[in-house]
Amino acid sequence: MSSQGPTHDEIDFEFLGNLSGDPYILHTNVFTQGKGNREQQFYLWFDPTRNFHTYSIIWKPQHIIFLVDNTPIRVFKNAESIGVPFPKSQPMRIYSSLWNADDWATRGGLVKTDWAKAPFTAYYRNFKANACVWSGKSSSCAKPNSVSAGAWETNGLDAPGRRRLRWVQKYFMIYNYCTDLKRFPQGVPPECKRPRF
Repeated sequence: MSSQGPTHDEIDFEFLGNLSGDPYILHTNVFTQGKGNREQQFYLWFDPTRNFHTYSIIWKPQHIIFLVDNTPIRVFKNAESIGVPFPKSQPMRIYSSLWNADDWATRGGLVKTDWAKAPFTAYYRNFKANACVWSGKSSSCAKPNSVSAGAWETNGLDAPGRRRLRWVQKYFMIYNYCTDLKRFPQGVPPECKRPRF
């Protein structure tokens, strides 16, 4: 999802390229006011090319939750109280595309796109976008049951959701900007010092 312009907000799911047989990497990022650098990356616990899967983003004023097949993989909490911008004031659209990022996304740019295998395609099935429309200070989701909401859409993660998030992050997370001291030698961003939930 993304807004427009140089100070855009963006919430990303991206599949990074790989060599045949290597695990696929799911890349997540949150941009606020045109600045990203909040990446987390995961190996998936399945081959995403063998079947359809559900990738979800729950974006609320309190947090953003990324889910794969209803399993939470990441929570980005609103930390505006400590000066961390949070995407909340720009309308976003949903985008889906295939694009060449072989200068960084394919093992750090080591693997280049094999254009002989083009055209490249992506397939979607049962696509659903449940969204609230904000108008002034009210939301189209303010009425109960206006969107078929799961508990995570109305609250934070419950205890089973937190356990699943810890499982994914323990066994499948391969990059977390919050632990990258080479990238942030002066100290990790302030949101990284807060609890995950």
